[in-house]
Amino acid sequence: MLTAQAPTPADQRLLATIAADLPGRRWFPVKGASADLTVHAVVPLVDPQGAADVRVLLVAARTAGTGSLLQVPLVVVAGDDEAGAPLGDGRTVLDGAAHPAFLRAWFAVADGPGGAPAHVDLTHVQAITGEQSNSSVVLGAPDDPGRAILKVVRTLQHGENPDVEVPRALVEQGYTGVPAPLAWLRARWPDVATGEVGAGYLGVAAAFVAGARDGFELACELAGSGSPFAAHAHALGEATARMHAALASAFPTVADPDGPDRLARALLDRYAWARAATPAVEPYHAGVVRTADEVRALRSTPPRQRVHGDLHLGQVLHGPHGWLVLDFEGEPLAPLEARTRPDLAVRDVAGLLRSFDYAAAVGGATGDAAQRWVTAAREALLAGYAQASPPSSLEPGDAALLTRALELDKTLYEAVYEARNRPTWLPIPLAGLDRLAG
Repeated sequence: MLTAQAPTPADQRLLATIAADLPGRRWFPVKGASADLTVHAVVPLVDPQGAADVRVLLVAARTAGTGSLLQVPLVVVAGDDEAGAPLGDGRTVLDGAAHPAFLRAWFAVADGPGGAPAHVDLTHVQAITGEQSNSSVVLGAPDDPGRAILKVVRTLQHGENPDVEVPRALVEQGYTGVPAPLAWLRARWPDVATGEVGAGYLGVAAAFVAGARDGFELACELAGSGSPFAAHAHALGEATARMHAALASAFPTVADPDGPDRLARALLDRYAWARAATPAVEPYHAGVVRTADEVRALRSTPPRQRVHGDLHLGQVLHGPHGWLVLDFEGEPLAPLEARTRPDLAVRDVAGLLRSFDYAAAVGGATGDAAQRWVTAAREALLAGYAQASPPSSLEPGDAALLTRALELDKTLYEAVYEARNRPTWLPIPLAGLDRLAG
């Protein structure tokens, strides 16, 4: 494990050179406000080939009432490079996330299965340019079966990173529905607020799945063409159930005798929050209260366990050998405790169910054809999940009620999100609320 060092004036100069560029990056956490940026610490990395100077800056980004610690890997090269920023002394500073010198330095000190990282070809590098809260780089030639994808964590926190911890645990349980972790890098640094030194993850590399399709893109395509998704949905339900069983074996489960009351109160709180944010949910008050009353009348809820926490069709890939689940990190800006808290497994199922409404709408399906497509996908997913799940003490009607309640909770959140960010998409969650609480 690496230990961060105190920054030097040269490190502060590097930050000053690139600071104006950072707010425009997708992973930069401070939006709509000016942030005060300082180099908090530096993680020492050395390019084994000595071709460039590698500097991993840990940058404190502070605004009124908030603060984040960002990982900013940089590579300093001699001469001019139009892709970077000149330092004014004959050198240029470059974004390091996809630079060969940074990658060589990263893998030289990374850990992996059995104590060392798996071999990865670093001579072929392709940065992923889509919107992400981290930076991802595909490593290896297109025809290399050993290709990998490296995720450079941008917003750092002390503690375990679920996107490393959970796939490692699932693979150890024999679950094959996640890309296998190949390497990871941890470091120690002082907390920005307290100065207390702790450890956390800087990044993780996992197997790259060639020929895989993004689950949401695949569903949109099939919905738009009127092609069924039911067989895919059934298999996805099975894969999700197997994932939950493996998670329950790998991590502690928690009995929750107050589960019905807790879930009912959470649903009412969600509605109160949503109603304060948008008047569009006002007509569903009676339906939400009715659902909360039904949940409160349940005798029990299943034990809470480790879950994905943000599962939807955009978090899964459909590959040559079936479905793969990705991105167990959750919301990077949320506290680690919140992202790893045991929850009802059916919350993941609810997230997938909500995805079908979005896939049909975004894919261009309309009217009765869209409704038939969504209904078939929903029924198939639930059937696949039930078929692959261990026996449950819950009656089928009680299980269906829990699913509906958590789907309703998710849909209320969607209504607020769309009202604030994509008003033209607001009809999608409102149609869901018509079905769930109309």
